[in-house]
Amino acid sequence: MYGIALDLGTSGFRAQLIDLDTKDVLKTAITMRHPLPGGNVMDHLDFSIQVGPDISHEIMMDTVKKIIERFDVDPADIRRIAICGNPIQLSIFQNIEIRDLAYAGKNKQKKLGVENVVRDARVFDASEIFDGVIPLPNCEIIVPPAIKHEIGADALAMMIMTDFYEQERPSLVTDYGTNAEMALKIGEKIITGSAAAGPAIEGQGISCGMLASPGAISDVNPEGDYWRITILDEDMSPRKAHLIDPTTGDIKEASDLIAKGITGTGVIASISVALDTGLIKKLPNLPNGKIILADGVEIYDRDIEEAGKAIGAIRAAHLTLLVEAGLAYEDLDYMYMSGATGAYIDADKARILGSCPNFSKSIVQFGNTSISLARELVFDGGRLENVKEVANRIKADHLMMAESKTFSNFYVCELSYWTQGMPIETYNQMLEMYGLPTLPEPYKDPVIEKRVIKDIDEVGKEGLEVVKNLGIVIEEEAPDCILCRKCEEECPEDAIIALEEGGKKYVHYDSEKCLGTSCHRCVAICPVDAIHYIDIDIKTI
Repeated sequence: MYGIALDLGTSGFRAQLIDLDTKDVLKTAITMRHPLPGGNVMDHLDFSIQVGPDISHEIMMDTVKKIIERFDVDPADIRRIAICGNPIQLSIFQNIEIRDLAYAGKNKQKKLGVENVVRDARVFDASEIFDGVIPLPNCEIIVPPAIKHEIGADALAMMIMTDFYEQERPSLVTDYGTNAEMALKIGEKIITGSAAAGPAIEGQGISCGMLASPGAISDVNPEGDYWRITILDEDMSPRKAHLIDPTTGDIKEASDLIAKGITGTGVIASISVALDTGLIKKLPNLPNGKIILADGVEIYDRDIEEAGKAIGAIRAAHLTLLVEAGLAYEDLDYMYMSGATGAYIDADKARILGSCPNFSKSIVQFGNTSISLARELVFDGGRLENVKEVANRIKADHLMMAESKTFSNFYVCELSYWTQGMPIETYNQMLEMYGLPTLPEPYKDPVIEKRVIKDIDEVGKEGLEVVKNLGIVIEEEAPDCILCRKCEEECPEDAIIALEEGGKKYVHYDSEKCLGTSCHRCVAICPVDAIHYIDIDIKTI
């Protein structure tokens, strides 16, 4: 009998097939991108509201179906699926209310009739949502609880699956990703928050960027005038690869590992080393406008800006939590890092850039805590009761960064630092002007403990499979289309195509590539107003 642990991440899905008798992980399957259009969780939410949650649910379910099919087992033998993710992803998956997650105002929610939406733990028959998608006649679905509607199972996972929840000293935990969930624990009090870092933190929106997967550059280290490149192998383990001159691209030592792209951790490492070695004299300017890491894998000035905005959002949120809690920077004892960045990043390099507080006395690195919690729930369905007890005991105060003047002031400084090259001395002067504490001196020689060597600590004896080209197409009938192709030329992701079939005109959007409602450049450029991105259907190819 089998179980499946599923992490519905904002940048992609990760799933593991588990033998329920032996509790062994048999195989891991991941997608390179989220199947819904958009680069972050708010794009997914906006898309779902604009086009209808049923459409989003259908897209998500088709992707999960493709993942399950890759495991190549009889669906009748799958007995349990445990799912973890943020409230938006889990709500779309279950096809339940999402509008309360989009509108913060109580009056708006009351007008919509979506007050007091409860997202408790659920155990239900798979037929409730998989009926007509894939037959799972003997399967139950387990969904962990949210603590509050803004604080989901992924945030709960990062607290439970690290030492954070048991920690007695002042501690900060962050699940590094596009939405960067975080929590600060002082005694028995926990304050939660999140930073809309965006996809750059996971390598997306970056030239040659990609999620952590085989062939991705995950780290760089200087060796004289050259850089030693680290690449993830087929088992997702980081391995030392070629030695390259980052300014000329000359390779001093070749390697059998071929770089396909670069992860967010690789970008962070590259910026950190470039700053530390003086290759970058002033942010965001690179020598000759680029760093060369491998054949066809290069980082440009604009990539530094995109990564800087993400790193800056995270540091601003960390500082905001500490200030709003009344905790002096120097009193932070523990920093817990989870997610792919938490696993692969060199903590010292993250300290240089500020994505990891350089004043914390101890740093503990974990991998994907969401899939770890889902896996535990697959192993033992009764574990859900313990998770519910923990969720009920956490009396979390949630800090909305979008409503925080403190965060706004910190982020203004971060933007100036990353995009305009503002010196750190001026940064501190601006903080003083805002009435905020200046950045402290870095803590020397913090204790750094790396609990895992890779994001998913065990991929299984059948290894890892990357599920590419999901083949999900959003189709819109466009009778007024003149087939001028301007939408195709305008699309930054090559996600759209205009075509004529059976005497009718359509536009097709590749769901994985499309940036969704946050872009709409195709809609804006159309000279005859033929496309609207609202009345759409789903096709799979």
